[in-house]
Amino acid sequence: MNSPENIEKLIKNAVIHSNPDVNQAVLKEFLQQFNNTQEQKPVVTQPNIRRKIMKSPITKLAAAAVIIIAVMLSINIWDNITPAAYALDQTVQASHSVRYLHIKSFKKGMEEPKEFWLEFDEQGDIKNIRAHMPEWESPSDGAKVVIWQQGKAKIWYKKKKSLLIIKDKRFADKLSASVQLFDPKLAVPRFIELEKSGFATIKIEKPSNKAEPIIISATYSPECKKFGVPVDRTVLFVDQTTKLITSMESYSLTGGGEYELIDWVEFYDYNQQIDPAMFVFDNLPSDVVQIDQTIQDIGLEQGELSSEEIAVKVVREFYEAVIAKDYAKAGRIYGGVPAKIMEERWADLKVIRIISISEPIPHPSSGVGGFMVPCKLEIEKDGVKSEYKPYGPGVRAVHGQPNRWNIHGGVK
Repeated sequence: MNSPENIEKLIKNAVIHSNPDVNQAVLKEFLQQFNNTQEQKPVVTQPNIRRKIMKSPITKLAAAAVIIIAVMLSINIWDNITPAAYALDQTVQASHSVRYLHIKSFKKGMEEPKEFWLEFDEQGDIKNIRAHMPEWESPSDGAKVVIWQQGKAKIWYKKKKSLLIIKDKRFADKLSASVQLFDPKLAVPRFIELEKSGFATIKIEKPSNKAEPIIISATYSPECKKFGVPVDRTVLFVDQTTKLITSMESYSLTGGGEYELIDWVEFYDYNQQIDPAMFVFDNLPSDVVQIDQTIQDIGLEQGELSSEEIAVKVVREFYEAVIAKDYAKAGRIYGGVPAKIMEERWADLKVIRIISISEPIPHPSSGVGGFMVPCKLEIEKDGVKSEYKPYGPGVRAVHGQPNRWNIHGGVK
């Protein structure tokens, strides 16, 4: 049985979650019911837990979040299994035996998909990931390849010609959570529990022709948007022979009352062993710069400064280092770039002085985090002096070193 500490951690990090205030109510209520069940027999208390949750002062929406957390903990809250849930059980069991999987994730209007190769351990946990992320996923970074294993991520930024190595549990959890959104053995239990709680309607179509897939549709109630379900309908296609999911489609409800396809995921090569070389970077181009943030202090320490204050300090000290030609320090502030590379990058542009540094503003790109720190510089290029405004710079906390801040782009 999971401990209360594990429950608290799971609620706070759940893929589908309510807002922070609701999380606290969920956590308090769930821990109370969890502790009560430790002294009672499961067969007697399973239906009672649901009744207690639904009658409690927390909202019904929060109760639904409790239910979702419970299924992730493998706690059977009640035993009133619906026919649809029973029909889905074979798919759950089949998916739990998966050791290798290849996934393609498509977005409407984009030709190139995100692509993942997954290896699971004997307990069903993710062991290795290789991800190919197209440029549309993060235009500022460009296309990149990520290899994740043992809590360490290696990220090859093709456009930036760099290989970044980071060790950060938050990054690993985020990457793992992104992949788990496409994990068949997690998608099906969500359907079951959402239907039980009244927040989804499940429809199953089983063609008589065994060559055609079973189609399982989950249509969500509007309330689901409030605790993290980003779509209005999900459709699974299940192979009738293997009981494994072959594809998953997501739909959004339009103003006209129709369901519009917005993205879809395709699953390939179930249990076909992936070449171990897929989880290793070999033969990278010779001009790729390797930056290992796990073996050095990156950026500047925040100390007692506010986030805005350290962002300004990082920008100021970076340009002061460039002006002084202290490329070792400039490189440390710029994510750990080697001094020689920094010198080469600034060979064509001489910074004479900092004219001004403005107040930081939140970074405009979703998911980047940190700040943009507008500034003005006096520069000299080809013997001509002028005023220059860099695109950024972008400043944020260092992966794996949360009390240190660095520049991640936008300096020229």
